[in-house]
Amino acid sequence: MLSPPAGFPDEATLHDLIEQAPEMLPLSGAPQLLILGKEAPLGSGFADLVGVETSGRPVIIEVKLAQNNEARRAVVSQILAYAASLHGMTREHLEERFGSYLKARGHDSLEAAVSATEGGAFDSDEFTESLDEHLREGRFRLVFVLDSVPPELMTLVAYLEHVTDKLVIDLVAVNAFDISGSSVVLPQRVTPERHEVTVERTRRQDSGTLYTGSERFEATISSVPDESQARLHRLLEWARDLERQGLVRLSTYEGKGAKRHTLLPRLMGDNVGLVTIWNDGGASLQFWRSVFEKRAPHFIGQIEELADVQIGKGNTVRDFNDELLAALTEAYRDASQAEMT
Repeated sequence: MLSPPAGFPDEATLHDLIEQAPEMLPLSGAPQLLILGKEAPLGSGFADLVGVETSGRPVIIEVKLAQNNEARRAVVSQILAYAASLHGMTREHLEERFGSYLKARGHDSLEAAVSATEGGAFDSDEFTESLDEHLREGRFRLVFVLDSVPPELMTLVAYLEHVTDKLVIDLVAVNAFDISGSSVVLPQRVTPERHEVTVERTRRQDSGTLYTGSERFEATISSVPDESQARLHRLLEWARDLERQGLVRLSTYEGKGAKRHTLLPRLMGDNVGLVTIWNDGGASLQFWRSVFEKRAPHFIGQIEELADVQIGKGNTVRDFNDELLAALTEAYRDASQAEMT
């Protein structure tokens, strides 16, 4: 039987653990992470830890323990202020800011440090281009590390993820246990969607109705022109195949006045989807970048190439083929497996 958590003596202890082994954090998408600095000056404050993914996305990590209750209340505004300070910073300025930290660890440059972290083939041009874009666009990963996650923080994080596709946010609960005289640290990612209230079979919304299943969506297909019906049936069968494989749960949303119909292939655990299928008089796929970045980031480039569109919140395509749908199936499979880790 596992003993109650022993806790951490202070936040600095947890800072040190993450600095020494950032891979201990179970971040969505399982990125490789390089720490750039600890107690790093950003704006008018000091971020606990700043890092960068080998893909080029900057990362800000804030650690807050229950004993620091006042600071926990302010942690969201605090980390957003740090992100605002990074937004628009040039890559050269970033490297200058953290160069001494990297040099103290044997790296002559940011690229050299990332290359060592990557541990394999490293494309310097691709990394620098990606880092420049992330800094310019304000696309960051924000990580909250806590010994317990308050419900109000989960609500705030769920809201932030809903209103922007530029932030990937991870909530990580970390506890230490004393086992036979040794301290064992157990981190666990907490997903806000898992804490939503379970809905009834139908749920009335301000602008429409949500139904479980795909039958209502299928019934709308006959209302569109003949040339669109086959394409809608193709998308419907693709979504049903995902459901048969246990990768998604299907639901149908009908807009007010039943003029807009969507089929929602949502991941089983988190109740979010990589795409939405539209019947708006035709057939189209809508992509959700924030979900891709958290659940299937390695598929973004492939999907963008096949769909010939940059995945962004709300972007849609009407031209799709079997190759694109096969890639989306693999993305859903990857996202589904990530939920279970």
